[in-house]
Amino acid sequence: MKLIISLATRLIPRHYLQHVSHFFLQIFSLFMRGNKFEDPINGKTYRKLLPYGRMISRENAIAPDSMSLERHRLMWLFMKEKTNFFTADLKFLHIAPEYCFIKLFKGMKNLDYTTGDLISPWADVKMDVHDIPMDDNTFDVVICNHVLEHVDDSHKVMTEFYRVMKPGGWGIFQVPIDTNNPNTEEDKSITDPKERERLYWQDDHLRLFGLDYGKKLAAAGFKVTESEFINELSPELVERYALPKGEIVYFCEKE
Repeated sequence: MKLIISLATRLIPRHYLQHVSHFFLQIFSLFMRGNKFEDPINGKTYRKLLPYGRMISRENAIAPDSMSLERHRLMWLFMKEKTNFFTADLKFLHIAPEYCFIKLFKGMKNLDYTTGDLISPWADVKMDVHDIPMDDNTFDVVICNHVLEHVDDSHKVMTEFYRVMKPGGWGIFQVPIDTNNPNTEEDKSITDPKERERLYWQDDHLRLFGLDYGKKLAAAGFKVTESEFINELSPELVERYALPKGEIVYFCEKE
């Protein structure tokens, strides 16, 4: 199973996988029921979760019914505990929308919900995040995860997120981070897919952010809180929800 998932994620374009993978994973889920792990997004429980990872496979990563990964489950809990996402009336832009969230967010009566992406089959608006086709100060919330490592100009995209966000609004913009490196690694002259995969962890990544990521978001105008929310949860919950230990949530506000 590890090998199959690893090959699929490396060889099949993501937007094709998104069309069909949830059907197959729901079949797998029938054989994975139990009570060791719980997906906090939908409350379903399992004896184990599916592995995931292109280069290094992570055990118990994908919850098969929602298709949530560790970072999605952490973000869900963070938004419930630390934000007004579930209680306030919000105009919300969700870029590169994750399957695990779309139906739930569309069903929330407090959200005026818009999804956007260049190629995602689930996007309401086809958009290039370097030039978001929305007016200034439009959205109370902007969320975009694991996109900034793919784009040509990450600073330009960050400033676009800031531009379309209302004053008083907030966003979450997670990316892969090398926590052993204080600096982001980026070299536009590196175009070989194998070299990109070696240096940046995927062949379609154009950079690998380091611990300076928060400063880069701040340079786009945001007030950035690097939240160690994961450390506020009990070790038992971290294990039960299969959360990413040590992950920082980058909570960005427009003042």
